[in-house]
Amino acid sequence: MFAYYFDLALRSFRRNRVLTALMVLAIALGIGASMTTLTVFHVLSGDPIPHKSAKLFTPQLDPQSMDGYTPGEEPDDQVTRFDAEQLLREAKGDKQALMTGGGVAVQPDKQGLAPFGLDARYTSADFFPMFEPTFIAGNGWSKAQDDAHDRVAVITRKLAEKLYGGVQAVGKTLRMDGTDFRVVGVMEDFRPKPKFYDLNSDRYGEAEQIYLPFSTAIDLKMGRNGSMNCWDDGKEEDDPDGETGVNAPCTWMQYWVQLDTPEKAEAYKRYLVNYSDQQRASGRFQRPTNVRLRSVMEWLDYRRVVPGDVRLQLWLAFGFLAVCLLNTVGLLLAKFLRRSGEIGVRRALGASRRAIFAQCLVEAGTVGLAGGVLGLGLSMLGLWAVRQQPVGYADLAHLDPAMFITTFALAILASVLAGLVPAWHACQVTPAVQLKSQ
Repeated sequence: MFAYYFDLALRSFRRNRVLTALMVLAIALGIGASMTTLTVFHVLSGDPIPHKSAKLFTPQLDPQSMDGYTPGEEPDDQVTRFDAEQLLREAKGDKQALMTGGGVAVQPDKQGLAPFGLDARYTSADFFPMFEPTFIAGNGWSKAQDDAHDRVAVITRKLAEKLYGGVQAVGKTLRMDGTDFRVVGVMEDFRPKPKFYDLNSDRYGEAEQIYLPFSTAIDLKMGRNGSMNCWDDGKEEDDPDGETGVNAPCTWMQYWVQLDTPEKAEAYKRYLVNYSDQQRASGRFQRPTNVRLRSVMEWLDYRRVVPGDVRLQLWLAFGFLAVCLLNTVGLLLAKFLRRSGEIGVRRALGASRRAIFAQCLVEAGTVGLAGGVLGLGLSMLGLWAVRQQPVGYADLAHLDPAMFITTFALAILASVLAGLVPAWHACQVTPAVQLKSQ
């Protein structure tokens, strides 16, 4: 039966080519605009580590002074070095990692390759089993190497190929900031979308290409990148390491913990409350206990990672799709009512209202299918335009299989919805009146 209705739809299209083209174009423009923005939103709002995002948490503490205190406000997004190192030592989670961004000067041995600067990440051993980058050769360093302040490094495939001409770089020497490091692992280029573990730098840009033990980087006073919030002006100067000192009143580090069950997450939250109480009793914390423990997706939602302009564009695009659908409703209504005589004859020959209604919906769906094909091309053109923009997420704007299927599903659904009212009017045609007028 569907094949019969589809054949009737094609014949109808050939009789009204201009009207059909206008409907297809209206659907295609709406689908092209909405799928372009929906694809960008899909990329930016996705789960960066879906198989374990519910097990990874970032704790927030409130170590600041009472100056400017407002009851109920959120604690700082980052933690102090003291708290990060203390939480790491106490190790109450299944895994835990402290970290911060850095910058190093690479001095390659490769002839003809001049020294260059790169972003780095100073972290602890559990970073790699927690966030699961794929290793090509070797692996991350151990906790024992953290404690020993070993001069070891993990690098990405891109850097290994640049420095050594291939990925077989384990055991090789990498000189940075005048110090030799031993490469212990080479991993695939790591780029979670977004870089949830540190949202203070480019959230959707490329991740760092060099990973070093935090303890070693601090020993060597290597440069750091990222935001820092200090209070109690001047007190950080009392620390020999300044703002990055262990006792400096500055939040500048990220801390993540893996908790494999909801019960462990609840227990860790209680641990943070007790820890905050202890620090206040010792005189470090002044404010009332104020802790948070957010999972990956809760963290991204709290930080409002998706840019506001992308959300606005999404609403505008779907508003434009609604306008296109209203135009399509009018065109379909005009098309079906012009065929009132034909419909009346079919009704007189025994066709039921249900059959007329179904035929009209098949015609509307066929228009949507054609509009989806054209809309797909417009979506790809729109995504190409997005990739030309100077934003960190530009190169991520690609149509994946899920969005490819969504394009056609949305086009057909939209056109069928647009055809409901015209189809209902068409099936209400009275055969006797139409036959008499004929």
